[in-house]
Amino acid sequence: MCGITALLLADQSQMASPELFEGLGMLQHRGQDAAGIITCGNKGRLYQIKGSGMVRDVFDQPKLEQLVGNMGVGHVRYPTAGTSSSSEAQPFYVNSPYGITFAHNGNLVNAGELRDFLDQDAHRHINTDSDSELLLNIFANNLQKTGKSRINEEDIFTAIKGIFDVCHGGYACVAMIAGFGIIGFRDPNGIRPIGFAKRQSQSPSCGMDYMFASESVVCDGCSFSDFEDLKPGEAVIVNKNRTVTRRELVPNANFTPCIFEYVYFSRPDSIIDGISVYKCRLAMGEALADEVARKLGADMDIDVIIPVPDTSRVAALQTAYKLDITYREGFIKNRYIGRTFIMPGQALRKKTVRRKFNAMSLEFAGKNVLIVDDSIVRGTTSKEIVQMAREAGAKKVYLASCAPAIRYPNVYGIDMPSPHELVAFNKTEDEIATALGADRVFFQSLDGLVASCNKFNPSIKSWDSSVFDGKYVTGRVDAAYLKHLENLRADDKKSTEDLQSPEGNNEPFLGLHNFNLHMK
Repeated sequence: MCGITALLLADQSQMASPELFEGLGMLQHRGQDAAGIITCGNKGRLYQIKGSGMVRDVFDQPKLEQLVGNMGVGHVRYPTAGTSSSSEAQPFYVNSPYGITFAHNGNLVNAGELRDFLDQDAHRHINTDSDSELLLNIFANNLQKTGKSRINEEDIFTAIKGIFDVCHGGYACVAMIAGFGIIGFRDPNGIRPIGFAKRQSQSPSCGMDYMFASESVVCDGCSFSDFEDLKPGEAVIVNKNRTVTRRELVPNANFTPCIFEYVYFSRPDSIIDGISVYKCRLAMGEALADEVARKLGADMDIDVIIPVPDTSRVAALQTAYKLDITYREGFIKNRYIGRTFIMPGQALRKKTVRRKFNAMSLEFAGKNVLIVDDSIVRGTTSKEIVQMAREAGAKKVYLASCAPAIRYPNVYGIDMPSPHELVAFNKTEDEIATALGADRVFFQSLDGLVASCNKFNPSIKSWDSSVFDGKYVTGRVDAAYLKHLENLRADDKKSTEDLQSPEGNNEPFLGLHNFNLHMK
């Protein structure tokens, strides 16, 4: 899961890098492994800074000042394909044709097929294991076919339609063509989110500024307005003259956005596909309360409801309200430690939980506690949280998940690929409770989750809920592919590859794609 953004300022004397930096900071929750920005200045010259770590670690004021130009793209990364190597930090760049910069959120299910095509037919070198580089080179190859020295919007739409024809999976992308403008597009199922917005330039005579972003909160924070989600299979082009051209390239697209965005990934103050993430999580809390009440019935003995900060706080509040049970903050969070779910490696995730949370005994001692979390994936956080509650003196520890049990791998850009890494895999609720050390566990029903989202946008007729039901909307996902993905992405394999990677030491020679494109 990653965060992407692109910006074009109307005033060519202004620099895009400060606001791209701010935007990436607002998307930090979507990826903490690496960050990068590429900008475009006079005569189409590109400037790049990227590397491993949080946004604040990669950029400082002197580096931002090197990123010259009034347009650019930015990316925060959590690796789901490839490794955590610094050379796979995005955005990526190819000089031919036209100088294309590219950033992507999602995952392809036919990467091997595309890699073979690029090698054997298109004769384009692929330097990393990243799906983003594949998408970039498919795009570049399609544009190369025009044979033109200068391209136009029609050429770009044709090239993106070519991507939709051969690239299968979930992806949202931003691109920049040197000296031309910025582009955003969304996969034909609309699985991964992206939208764009506009605002009046600081120099009113220059016209409008435009921004693409994974979540609306980025545009809100940068004072953009009129945020619009891209439709499935839609591409939007903003050229250097601020002319906006948009086109739906896949007629009658099957819109199936990822429901897990609302459960966990997106910020609560974002609005995605017309749905307030905050309101959606309130509705999840109400539905979860109904599930807990139904299963406990006359045995309801919960004294207090406590959330696992931060994502589950909104739902937990509403669960407590609906059940008329006291709500308390029992876990204090160290905000300077990242999200454990998106940390690469089980050992690191487990070690980090205790450093991240501290249980206050006065809220647990002698009480039957219902702990509410947004989801239970590997069970790393949940098991440690339950143990901490017991150590703090809780009599009974119940655990409730705002999401259904996650029993299947995700293939569209969320790092839960191996079924054997999922605590709910091939287990009943009682077995899951035993594995986590809880007295009981409660899971939201899939119908309840879907209803919680649909009530705010009934026009969405279907969802990507593959981690809950094992149904993959793009097709091309069979047992052989899932086994391949499991071998490719298993925690122990990723850890080994990262240790073996020559770029793993984060030295300045970060690999071909991480050299500055122009040094001042």
